[in-house]
Amino acid sequence: MLRSTRRIASGAPRAAIATTLAFLTLISGVRAGMAETFAYVGNADSNDISVFKMAESGEMTPVQTAAFTGVEKPGSSTPLAITPDHRVLIAGVRSQPFVAVSFAIDPKTGQLSHIGNGPLADSMANIAFDRGGKFLFSASYGGNKVALNPLLANGVAGEPKQVIPTGLNAHAFLPSPDNRFVFATNLGSDQVLAFAFDATTGTLTPSDPPAHKVPEKSGPRHFVFHPNGKFVYLLHELNGDVAAFAYEAKGGAWDEIQRTTALPEGFSGKPWAADIHITPDGRFLYASERTTSTLTAYKVDATTGKLTTIGSVPTEKQPRGFHIDPSGRYLAAVGELSDSMTVYAIDQSSGALAKLKSYATGKKPNWAEFLSLP
Repeated sequence: MLRSTRRIASGAPRAAIATTLAFLTLISGVRAGMAETFAYVGNADSNDISVFKMAESGEMTPVQTAAFTGVEKPGSSTPLAITPDHRVLIAGVRSQPFVAVSFAIDPKTGQLSHIGNGPLADSMANIAFDRGGKFLFSASYGGNKVALNPLLANGVAGEPKQVIPTGLNAHAFLPSPDNRFVFATNLGSDQVLAFAFDATTGTLTPSDPPAHKVPEKSGPRHFVFHPNGKFVYLLHELNGDVAAFAYEAKGGAWDEIQRTTALPEGFSGKPWAADIHITPDGRFLYASERTTSTLTAYKVDATTGKLTTIGSVPTEKQPRGFHIDPSGRYLAAVGELSDSMTVYAIDQSSGALAKLKSYATGKKPNWAEFLSLP
């Protein structure tokens, strides 16, 4: 860079020199202000969160291990959720006492500082914030219920405001893109419950109809909305199906348009599908399967919502959780039985996954979240 500047200085007009230096200063400022990306991994058996800083290349650097203060026994999983304003991360602990552990996120370093613990209504398999970040939704697999907790001003979950019985094995409880509805999967009852949500009062009311049925013994588990809000994709744990639905935002209705599989070609055995995520631009979708320890990739047609299978790749052993970074260029998967995380590059043309590197985590990692901070 210095040699280039000297060449300009030797024969260029002063105006050109000034323009070049101004450009270099601008570029330097842009680089200095670029967002920093962090990955957070929930570890059930070590009762902590592994924090990594991710470089532009996808390289991960461990920066912190944040302990669950006030928690002694390991839980069966540690679901994580980050507030929409990126100020607070909450971990749901599934051992007694059932608590939501709140951490403040340092806006410069991404590191976590314990704020306090709030009560959960049961052992919760999944937690998520409403789009406004004022309420925490949670689903209890063993307790057959969903709940809503307000988030207090200090970032700690308050007492449950509503606790609602469901069918068997509530697994995910997530809001619609416009925050007007909340949907809960019932894995053991093969249905998705629908609730109207008043984001001002924090009140849930069963929709009409109150449930969408799926095939018997399919086990609806996790789901994700397309960024355009027109489609929703539902992963079934017990048969490995991935179902695509047209989503009608006005009434919150789901209309199935396609059904495919998360099972790799030639699969034989008992399916055990786990997690599903879509890239921020909505072009590619991914699902994890635990029996084969694989990730399956799909192309998404933004017009029809339908999926085309790209293929499957091996991943961490028993990949309960994975996530995609906010740029849509990388995917990180964690393995409950491998105690590590593998990062993949997402081919921006095909959606195919290319393994980059694996990293040690805490014990029994099963949840991953990404966050970019300016």
